[in-house]
Amino acid sequence: MDSSDSTISLLQKKQKRTYYMWVIVFFLIIFTGLGGLYYCTLKIDYTWRWYRVPQYFFFHEEVEVRTTVDGQVDEIRETDEGTLVVVEGDDGEELQYSFSSDDVRVYEGDLLFAGDVLGTFHEWRIGILLQGLWLTLKVSFIAIIFGIALGLFTGLARISANPAFKWLAITYIELIRGSPLLVQIFIWYFVLGTLINTMIAQAGISQVPPLWFGVASLATFTGAYVAEIVRAGIQSIHRGQTEASRSLGMSYGQSMYHVILPQAFRRIIPPLAGQFISLIKDSSLLGIIAIRELTKATREVVTTSLQPFELWFVCALLYLVLTFSLSMLLQYLENRMIHS
Repeated sequence: MDSSDSTISLLQKKQKRTYYMWVIVFFLIIFTGLGGLYYCTLKIDYTWRWYRVPQYFFFHEEVEVRTTVDGQVDEIRETDEGTLVVVEGDDGEELQYSFSSDDVRVYEGDLLFAGDVLGTFHEWRIGILLQGLWLTLKVSFIAIIFGIALGLFTGLARISANPAFKWLAITYIELIRGSPLLVQIFIWYFVLGTLINTMIAQAGISQVPPLWFGVASLATFTGAYVAEIVRAGIQSIHRGQTEASRSLGMSYGQSMYHVILPQAFRRIIPPLAGQFISLIKDSSLLGIIAIRELTKATREVVTTSLQPFELWFVCALLYLVLTFSLSMLLQYLENRMIHS
């Protein structure tokens, strides 16, 4: 081994030692932060109760089976499906109540009134945090779909030669980007929502739920930013591409569809990913209009359980799972488009 090979080997070993040293520093910082947090909670006499968190995802609920009529227990027998209680009403009609449980609270011949408990059984139910997580996913997905469509058409209108389309697009983009999302949610719910629901109520049509006003506010907010991303992506393609496609006899729409947009989409996927991740986090503001998404569900649980530390950490972790999963999905799509 000559001196140059020896020098390279020493440099590699030094770089390796330096790398592992900084890895150790990273974990020391993480564990120091966690230890400091735990020490602070001890100083305020906070009791961690992580064992109570799973019940807000799934829980075993005791369900009561109640009679709906006044009458008398005519028969109690076991069937393949569980316990069958037959109640004869005061009008002579027989009603059957079947439930899978050994906890029967009545006997044959007992007199009953409407609402009396016949028995109970246990059933697994979805907890409030999973319900909020599902609603966050639902709202975000719908808002993303409408936001993409709105942003694509607005972005194309933004670079159009038609002054009406162009100025309308500019007005929409500047109005939306120039005001806070919280204010826009209030406008959609309290102003536009009141007007829309009042008019359709006068027409005898059922009212629009708050969920859809929340989706509309998120979609219009996202659409303005997507429009600017689309505009920048299209304008980043050299004008020669358009001129070449037009010289081949393509119309403006065909040139945009077959030549420009496929190239532009490859460039706009990374900023779109960031915008969609922001949309998922922005959906936490919908709790102010009585939509029980993840943040509002967590706030309700914190109010009843008095466990703010555990539950807000869990809430942040769930948002991290959503945003990281979306980021990985969009990164996969980006790689597919690059190598296709």
